[in-house]
This record gives sequence, C-alpha cells and structure tokens, in this order.
Amino acid sequence: MLNVSFLNRCVGAAAISKNGWRTLYFADNGHRNETQPFRTTKNYSSDHSTSEEASKNHYTLIGVGAVGALLGMGLYWKLQQEVVSAATIEVGEQKKGLPTYTAEDVAKHKTKDTKIWVTYKCGVYDITDYVSQHPGGSKIMMAVGGSIEPYWDLYAVHKNTEILEILETFRIGNIVPPKKTDIKDKNDPYGNEPKRNPVLIPSSLKPYNAEPPSLLLTEQFLTPKDLFFVRNHLPVPVVDMKSYRLEIGIEGKNKLKLNIDELKKNFPKMYTASVVQCAGNRRSEMTKIKAVKGLNWNNAAISNASWAGATLNDVMNKAGIDLDKCSHKHIVFEGMDKGPEGSPYGASLPIELARQLKNDILIAYEMNGTELPRDHGYPVRVIIPGVVGARQVKWLNNIYLSNEESTCHWQRKDYKGFNASVDWHNVDFEKSEAIQQLPVISSICDPAEGTELESGAEEVTVKGYAWSGGGRAILRVDISADGGKTWMTADLQPTNQSLYKTWAWTLWEATVPLPANHGGKAELTCKAVDVSYNCQPDNVEGIWNLRGVLSNAWHRVNVKIPS
Repeated sequence: MLNVSFLNRCVGAAAISKNGWRTLYFADNGHRNETQPFRTTKNYSSDHSTSEEASKNHYTLIGVGAVGALLGMGLYWKLQQEVVSAATIEVGEQKKGLPTYTAEDVAKHKTKDTKIWVTYKCGVYDITDYVSQHPGGSKIMMAVGGSIEPYWDLYAVHKNTEILEILETFRIGNIVPPKKTDIKDKNDPYGNEPKRNPVLIPSSLKPYNAEPPSLLLTEQFLTPKDLFFVRNHLPVPVVDMKSYRLEIGIEGKNKLKLNIDELKKNFPKMYTASVVQCAGNRRSEMTKIKAVKGLNWNNAAISNASWAGATLNDVMNKAGIDLDKCSHKHIVFEGMDKGPEGSPYGASLPIELARQLKNDILIAYEMNGTELPRDHGYPVRVIIPGVVGARQVKWLNNIYLSNEESTCHWQRKDYKGFNASVDWHNVDFEKSEAIQQLPVISSICDPAEGTELESGAEEVTVKGYAWSGGGRAILRVDISADGGKTWMTADLQPTNQSLYKTWAWTLWEATVPLPANHGGKAELTCKAVDVSYNCQPDNVEGIWNLRGVLSNAWHRVNVKIPS
C-alpha cells in the first residue's frame, strides 16, 4: 500500500524547491542571499564564515527538490508492482542463492543493450526497466556500472525505507567485496594522499586528477569542496604547520617569512568568488580529431568557489615591495609539491598582469568558508582570478620577483597554444607564450551526451555554465536544438560582479523546442559571448593543438528522442 504521508512529504519538499534551478548564494557575512554571490569585501579572519555549512544544507535541499523529493512518483510507479515488506528484507545485504558478480562485471552493464546495473552495499541491481521512469531524469545514469551509494550520500532522501524497498525488487545478485589491504608501500610518494569523494571521475590516479559528473555542476553557484575538480601534477605534500612559512621577497635577497597565524591576523581578510579552470578542460573533444598528450578531461575540469585570504598587494607591501614601482619582469609562485629531483611545482605572471590584478589576487587560506582541503592547496594557495588554473599554485610557500619567468616545466614546456599544423616533430615551446587569461567558453551540463528524452518529447530543458577569462562578463549564451541552424537565448543567472571583473562563472538555462522532423535524435549546441563580444569558434578542428588545451569550440550534446 502506498505510504501517502511519505508521498506528501516528497511533494511538499518539491514545492519548497519550486523556484526552479536558481540556487541560494551566500554573502560574505554568511547569511543566505538569493541574488548575490560572495563579493570582495574587507573583514578580518576572526569573523568566521558559515558559507560552507549553508552550502551543504542547500545541496541537500537540491537533492530533495531535483531528484529525491519527486521520487514519490517513482515510488507510486513501483508500488503498483510487488514491493516486499521491510520487515522481511535486509536491503543491500548478502543474499544466499543469488549469482555473484565482480565490479568488473557490473561495469560492463551501462546501456539498455547490455542492461543497466548498479550496486548498493553487497547487492547488484538491474534497473534497466526503471531508468525511463526515474523522476530525476538522466542523473540516475551517473551511477550506472558502479555503486549508487556516493550519489545517495548527495541526495540523502533516497535513504528512506520505501525507496530502499523499491531498490531491492530489482536485485539480481551479490557483489564480490573488494580485497582490503592495510599494507602501505613506504617508498610510494603517493602513499599519503587525502581521501576523495568517490563521485569524482578520475582521469589519473598517480598523480590524482578527477572531475565531477557534469550533471552536478549547475546545481550550485559555489561548487562544494568535495566535488571541486582536482588537478595535481605531483604527490600531495604533507605539511608540518609548526614549521610552515610563506616567504615573500625578491629573488636572491632576504625575504619576509610569515606563518599561517600571521597571514590570518596581520592582513585584512578579503573574499571573492572565482573560477578555477584547467587549460585542458574539454580536451576529450580534441582527442576525437587527433590524438593529443594530456589527461582526457570531459567538460567538468572547471569549478567555482568562494576564496578568502590576504591580497597579493598587501602581502607584497608588508615585504617592502611596491609592485607599481618595481623593475622586475615577473612574479613567481612556488609550491611545496616536488618532483623526484626535488624541484617544486611553480608558475609565474608577467609583472604587468600582476599589477592589474594585485588587489584581486588572493593568498588564500579558505575555500567556501572553511580551511582549504589538502587537494586544493592546504594551508595556502594563490588565487589569480581570470587566469588559467596552472598558474594558481597550491601549497604555496614562496613568492618572489624575478627577471625571468618560472623555470618550472609546466611554465616553459607546457600549457601553451599552437596552430593545428604543429605537432611533436616540429614544436618549439620557446616560440609560444605561456597561457594566462583564458578565452570565452560555455558547456552543456544537462542533459548529458546520449541521454534518452521522454517518448514524444517536443522540447528539452538545457543547463550549463559559461565563463570568460580576464574578468570579462558573459553577455549572452545561445542555444540550438538543430546543430546550430537556429538559435534562442538562454536565461542567465546573475553573478552581481562587475562587467569587467566577473571572476565567477555564469550558470544558464533554456527550454528549447525540438525540431519537428528530428528523426529520433537532436544535436544540442551552445555558444557564449562575453562583454568584449568575443565568441566561441564553431568547430574543434580549427583550434586543435598537440596538447589539447584551450578547447572552447561550440559545445555539442546528442540526445535521443523515442517516438
């Protein structure tokens, strides 16, 4: 029998979220504010922000409104069939008499043709017949071929007796438990890595690099810390806070040394909402044209957070350096992550750019209101708004002026752009400038590639992000459902940042009519225009490069439309 009170609670929760996709932001005072993100504002570190806690609460609400709360409909659908009493089942526990499958077996079942399988605790479930009925739409496909538990941790409403009962009716077997080992290789430089959210999709494990499912990106203006994409070049350092010092000065001369408490107490605390994007974001689209060297990022090697710390200008002034008057050509940032030969990861900015951004660059020690996670630079990193993530050095312990740019490999021999005819046999990295401010980009996050829409659908709601480097605001995002033949303009979520200092991304949404003669499929396309009227190129072929960086062509997603 249908639990009416449970269904009513679901509907009620959905009504709470009825305002739609617009999320709550949090001003620097920690209070909820529906129209403004973090703004750059002076305060001192004794004022503790509650933005991360509030952000997490809102994330749970979104899970209820966007997926979980509507599961009442899914519940009703399944309860029309057989549901076993909770008193007679133990959901997800080992069940005698059922086949046993390995994780590798489950991973082979991701489509309707192969059957769609997921796991929960010790159970294996065939949810093929339920996917099209799922009220959360294509989000259920994030878990196919693996465990649904990480996603249910995000959408906690699923952990309800009625929903667990539904899941158990799809049970087909038991999963072989993974082998556990407590033995660590003392010589493994990656032996002290932090724990990561299993929802993240790794593109490499050593070093660890991963992005969240793009379907999750548009759910919040500020990306939760555990869903923020991770880009590491080397092992994550273990920092001894008793001995940690940040050194600031001029190359070859005595430097100011600050511990973390001095950095927090001796400088005004500034906030800003700013994007970090990998130069290789959307590289996977270039690999379809021709092989490139680099991590095979999809479209989620980008995230947006609130950062807090001291400004570069304040810290340099404390060291007796006036950036406007210095004669040096570069400012260099170095981290505590080191390669086998002992050299640190480093990056640099031309002094002209550092001067322009001196009051916007943060020597950051907080992310979304609490201390930086280890993967994102604990205890201190540099945030350089509008600039490629490769220059925003994590685990920062050295800032100095120099007449030479950073000698680090990733400054001089990587993260540079070339034309499509340059390949490894004729490349000369010295003839190209290091990437700094990134070009305009946009991407469709929802629906995902290959999504099957409702049978007979006449329109589709499309969501995504847009951003442009250098602080250039997004003026417009255009959406097409016929591969770029006709267009309509998306609704933009306001950022409340200056047109020429828009460091945060712009989230957007559009409901687009599907072509009448779609033939069972449609190509969704998006392109953005920034405040300088820079536009995205229409194809990947013309911007292909051997490192697969700066991939900002029109973004295309193909969907299926059953008749």
